[in-house]
This record gives sequence, C-alpha cells and structure tokens, in this order.
Amino acid sequence: MASAKTATLTFRIEPELKEAVRTASANEHRSIANMIAVMIRDYCGRVGVEIQAPEVQPAKAKRRPKNK
Repeated sequence: MASAKTATLTFRIEPELKEAVRTASANEHRSIANMIAVMIRDYCGRVGVEIQAPEVQPAKAKRRPKNK
C-alpha cells in the first residue's frame, strides 16, 4: 500500500486536553498524531463533513540496468 503524503499541523491546546488525548492514545495503542486524526475523522463523519480521498500517484516503473 502506497503511503499518502502528510501535512504538518501546529496548534496550541490547553494542558488538560493534551493530557486527555495522550491518555486516549495510550489506551488505544496509537500515537497522539494518529489519535487526533481518528478523532477528526470521527467528528467529520458525525457532522457530515466529507473527507476527500487522497489522489494516488501511479508508481514509477523501475529501470533495468543495461547489459554491456
């Protein structure tokens, strides 16, 4: 499976919320970044915000070396 490119998101959050996300991610055996992504997808699904699927770029063909 080809991995999609990611984007950086930087924001400030109250320490209590950060600790809650850290605890939730540990309980789910996820990274904090993955837990945030799961929460965003869940929220968008509940309120009807569509998340566009990433465009998959075709893999480049590998070139074979020329025999000399």
